[in-house]
Amino acid sequence: MAEYTVAAPLNDEMTEKLKAGDLVYLNGIVYTGRDAAHKKLFELIQEGKELPVDLEGQIIYYVGPSPARPGQVIGSAGPTTSGRMDAYTPALLDLGLKGMIGKGLRSREVLDSIEKNKAIYFAATGGAAALISKRIIKSEVVAYPELGPEAIYRLEVENFPVIVVNDAHGGDMYNMGREQYQGG
Repeated sequence: MAEYTVAAPLNDEMTEKLKAGDLVYLNGIVYTGRDAAHKKLFELIQEGKELPVDLEGQIIYYVGPSPARPGQVIGSAGPTTSGRMDAYTPALLDLGLKGMIGKGLRSREVLDSIEKNKAIYFAATGGAAALISKRIIKSEVVAYPELGPEAIYRLEVENFPVIVVNDAHGGDMYNMGREQYQGG
């Protein structure tokens, strides 16, 4: 397992280098999106309409940040359970999305789509929302402000710590952990 500092947006060269279990420090732009935003994006895709954000090479962080306190860029910003976005994720990956940040397992369909599209699923540490938010240096709503914390935000991050869970080659950190625990 290696450690990388990576600039977002991502490209195939970078996603093919990363392996399950690698520690990555992200720098650059990351978009947010949860259930409600994903549903809206998916509906636009089904209708053949343009999305409010160009997904090519982008990373979506599954988070609904709390409001920022005075003097802060953003409030608490911990990951939410990724599986709730699984119904929409393959369509977004097919449009060029290269990375997702969340927590928890993904469906077989999403894992296959990650591999097919040379994408990456990262985990952010749940329970460390206040610390993670300190790595976000700029935040602005770019779509669906009516959704409140579930709006799509454009975040600028600096040394944002994540771990590669599912890589572009089918590697799965969760399976690696189970095998290690079981002595395999």
